[in-house]
Parts: sequence; C-alpha cells; structure tokens
Amino acid sequence: MNLPERRDMMRFPFPELFEWLEHPMFGFRPFGQVVRIEDYVADGRYFVRAEMPGIDPDKDVEITVHDGVLHIRAEKTHKAAEPRRSEFSYGSLYRAVTLPAGAKEDDVKATYKGGILEVSVGLAESRKAEGRRIAVEH
Repeated sequence: MNLPERRDMMRFPFPELFEWLEHPMFGFRPFGQVVRIEDYVADGRYFVRAEMPGIDPDKDVEITVHDGVLHIRAEKTHKAAEPRRSEFSYGSLYRAVTLPAGAKEDDVKATYKGGILEVSVGLAESRKAEGRRIAVEH
C-alpha cells in the first residue's frame, strides 16, 4: 500500500480552506479557539495529534466523524479562584480535519496522554490502478 506519509502530500480540493479561515490573521473563529494539530499516516491508519493541555478527556472532549470530516471539540473551564495574572486560555476549542480518501469512519480510536489527544482512523486498502493498453481503431 503506497499511502502518502503526510497529509500535505495527498491531493484534496481545497483541503486547508477552513484552516485558512480560522487562522488568527483572518480573525474568523466561529467555534472558539483553534486546536493546533499534526497529522501523519502510519501502519494503515491516519493519525491526528492535537495539543489540548488541561482538558479532562472524560468530561470535556467530544470527537465526531461525519461526511469525511473529523470534528474535535473541547471546553477548557476556568477555575473558581481568581489569580492575579493569567495568560491561560479558557473556553471552547474546535478543529475540523478533512480525512484522507479511504478513511473508515467506523474505525476511529482516541487516546489522551500528557495533554495530547491522539485520534487514529483506519484506512481502506487502496488498489493502485494498473495501466492497460488501449487499441486505436482505424
């Protein structure tokens, strides 16, 4: 199976459109803060790793897959004690990632460790189309 090792090597029409719109330069963040991610393909699975420190994965994280898009939502709540100074971010976190062709939406697993959420999606075996000679009629 010859899968690209990185998502940027895959060919999707407008794969990063929502990421461009969610970029701080454009200021369009309809669902809260953007979750920073990295993704790769390994062992027949597509992996997305998301930075989400300070999140309780049992209560605060929701992961859904719909129409070839992985949605990661979380809520980072503010503690009752008011510190004198805080540069921490609180509120809603959101990220949508377009899955590669052949992603199995019914084969999704997620783990959370050390502030990193890792979601893996199984990929179907893709058969490389073999070329064939076409006879020219005359």
